[in-house]
Amino acid sequence: MARAATTSDPFNAVAEPRRRQILTFLAGDERQVSEIVVAIGLDQPSVSKHLGVLRRVGLVRVRRNGRHRLYRTNAEAIRPMHEWTATFERFWRHQLDRVKERAERAQAGIGGSGQR
Repeated sequence: MARAATTSDPFNAVAEPRRRQILTFLAGDERQVSEIVVAIGLDQPSVSKHLGVLRRVGLVRVRRNGRHRLYRTNAEAIRPMHEWTATFERFWRHQLDRVKERAERAQAGIGGSGQR
């Protein structure tokens, strides 16, 4: 089956690691393209292309400030992805609980009387 276009929905858009990096960088504050270029280490045309994809699916917003365009993450558009991944939180919480239990058992065996 052919893969859907990156501009068809947010899930496809964030499949690209650089776009996830950009979203993460923009989560803190709105930024100019030049700031994103420096932070991510891509050339300006590549950053602009990725921002265009993210903007088309609604994951980033842009506003003009004089000659500059300022980009920011659109948290509301990310909500469906967050809700979907929350479906799996139970699994990860269970896995982390198991790791914690193993560590506590190991610590009790080492820190105890030295005997098992």
